[in-house]
Amino acid sequence: MDQTVSKVAAADGALSESEKNAIIGGVLLSMLLAALDQTIVAPAMPTIAEALGHAQYLPWIVTGYLLTATAMAPLYGKISDVHGRRPTLYAAILIFLAGSLVAALAPNMLVLIIGRAIQGLGGGGLFAMAQTVIGDLVPPKERARYAAWISGTWAVASIAGPLLGGTFAEHLHWSLIFWINLPLGLLAMAIINKPLRKLPVAAHRHSIDWLGAALLVVATSLLLLALNWGGGTYPWDSAQILGLFAASAFVWAIFALRLVKAAEPLISLNVLGNSIVLAGTLSLFLLQAADVGLSVYLPVYLQAHLGLTASESGMAMLGILLGTVAGATTAGRLTPRFTHYKRLALAGVCFGIVALAVLAFVAGSSSLIWVIVLTTCVGYGAGTTFPVATISVQNAVERSHLGVATGVLTFMRSLGGALGVALLGAVGAAYGLPLMGEGTQAAQAQLSSAVPFAAIFLISAALLVATLAALAAMPEKPLRGRDDTETPMIAE
Repeated sequence: MDQTVSKVAAADGALSESEKNAIIGGVLLSMLLAALDQTIVAPAMPTIAEALGHAQYLPWIVTGYLLTATAMAPLYGKISDVHGRRPTLYAAILIFLAGSLVAALAPNMLVLIIGRAIQGLGGGGLFAMAQTVIGDLVPPKERARYAAWISGTWAVASIAGPLLGGTFAEHLHWSLIFWINLPLGLLAMAIINKPLRKLPVAAHRHSIDWLGAALLVVATSLLLLALNWGGGTYPWDSAQILGLFAASAFVWAIFALRLVKAAEPLISLNVLGNSIVLAGTLSLFLLQAADVGLSVYLPVYLQAHLGLTASESGMAMLGILLGTVAGATTAGRLTPRFTHYKRLALAGVCFGIVALAVLAFVAGSSSLIWVIVLTTCVGYGAGTTFPVATISVQNAVERSHLGVATGVLTFMRSLGGALGVALLGAVGAAYGLPLMGEGTQAAQAQLSSAVPFAAIFLISAALLVATLAALAAMPEKPLRGRDDTETPMIAE
């Protein structure tokens, strides 16, 4: 073990600050790739349908990516704990680029959907691996400040994605939304290639439970299909949706049994049984449900009730996006200075709840400027939770389980977003409210009040209340610094 520790010192000491910054920049660029591909496709979908035909299958361009990206996130965490971050991250980038190539060259809708699913297989790893690698490089006490970079990456993707997608489809060619990934992905690999070789990996050797991984992928896919098809393709009480939920519950039960019986389960029972991990992941699950669901319906409100155009509503959405970045930045900078750092997130969520409640109350009479102010406040309040919950979960586990814990966190965030869209979609459907922008004219004709939107805002506020409860139940553990004892490491 003495030799092991000496290898750790050598490996860790060999990473200069510039090399660490290069790695962080590279992994954030890889995360940007996956984030862009969740936002860049939507504006180009009508053009794609015109070029390839079979418009009835357009939703699968989004669903195919979502299914594979969400289901694969925990598996990437485990693989990286076994084989190291560099080969796992490289595999994720290469799979993502392979999917981009298939999508760009797609001669028909089926091949495009297959390409998107392959992209998701890699994209799920890019989300999880970016935060895991940052967790390896920076101790928890200093890690929160990087949350602003992660939130900023998402904000850039949310803003640049629709703009690039619309521009490519309208003025150039729709396939460019996939071709652009190739130079960006290769650049990310070039940036991180040399310094990432020096990144240490956990000393404890693991094995991968492939049966458990297969069960997790199947259970997640069935659940996401039910959430995506429910209320749209099929009624919620239809045999198809109820059957999907039942099948998902059955496979989840088998997966839970596998976790108990496997010699080394896909997700360690020590990780799942950790009260900080449970409360932290639950808080981000609920927060993402409110955040993503609100981001889907807020543009509908801006267009249907306030009469904005699609481009104007996109600009009005900048408030909630920039507010989220500002909230994450504030919490990230202050977390190392607070002994009871959890209070930052508690205060932020309370602030967001109040802003959403006010927005629901004035939804029928508010001016655009007040909507922007209130949604910026909502974003700011929600943003404070991301660094606090993420760092709390990573700080609660040993370094040998960092990848698994981060993968579970990423998985629950993605699942929460899908649940939030489905939940608020059910509320909107009860009032005859359309989901997508193409239904805005119908919404303007059918809706004479803001009652449906007020209900959606109140449901979002209720989700934040549940987030507050989960955060309040999360124990606080002092954040580790550079001089604190770590799990033994060996060089890759």
